[in-house]
Amino acid sequence: MMSEITELRNASSELSIPERAELAAFLLGTLEIEHHYVDDDEVRRRSEEMDSGKVQGLTREEFTRACGH
Repeated sequence: MMSEITELRNASSELSIPERAELAAFLLGTLEIEHHYVDDDEVRRRSEEMDSGKVQGLTREEFTRACGH
């Protein structure tokens, strides 16, 4: 299985940027995940929370670590 993934990675790296973007969108679309839609009110509320200091954002390192990398 890993050799197939390696082959796919190598082949996809030769695609143009638009082609890679299309492939990425297709692959992500095939994942069976629950989508979380964010509306404008939620964006405003979260932005206000950040601006007020009520919540603090993550550094890139913290975010990456939280994602399991």
